[in-house]
Amino acid sequence: MSGEQGWDRARWLWILALIGGISFFIAVYQRWDGPAIWAWKATGVGFLALWAAANARGTNGWLIAAALGFGALGDWMLDAIGMLVGAAAFAAGHGIAIVLYLRNRRQDPSRSQTLLAVLVVPLALLIAWGLTRAAPADLMGAALAYTAIVAAMAACAWISRFPRYRTGIGAMLFLASDLFIFAGEGGALPKGVTLWLVWPFYFAGQALIAWGVVKTLSSEARAG
Repeated sequence: MSGEQGWDRARWLWILALIGGISFFIAVYQRWDGPAIWAWKATGVGFLALWAAANARGTNGWLIAAALGFGALGDWMLDAIGMLVGAAAFAAGHGIAIVLYLRNRRQDPSRSQTLLAVLVVPLALLIAWGLTRAAPADLMGAALAYTAIVAAMAACAWISRFPRYRTGIGAMLFLASDLFIFAGEGGALPKGVTLWLVWPFYFAGQALIAWGVVKTLSSEARAG
């Protein structure tokens, strides 16, 4: 199958995304910093966004490309500009993803799927509150607000028609990566532990989200 057929159009961008995202763990482990490292950090999800754009054949395809694009922008902004600005970029991406998932709701979700989707937001907020309750009120408020957006994205992904074992699990991994950040910042877990968890959970989550959505949409376009 050629690169212009099927869901793997421009597969070289997918490969570059994996190389960029997986290799960046070296920088995480070594605690490297600086403009070149910030750019490296954005390559994984940035190439996922370009890969999604290369495969886009309609509104849904462009929505997932935009959601990933804001994720890559957030990756860079967190270190280059600041936590709040980076979080705002991520929040915009989550908002776009929520629109995508609501446009593609599963027609007949099972009771267990619906129950998990209903519980994700309150459980995530409870965990985030427990992890940040010792922080200043404004920081705790920002953490809870951001957690609500990420958890809503994960809940919508779980009951979307995209594969739960790719897009759904990916969204849950993304949520978990943010909760691990709060665990490290709040002292619930040593940062030496969260160092090994945050980036792998985050990038694996983004890759699974992209894989599930892009493959589904492209396969449908090919069948049509």
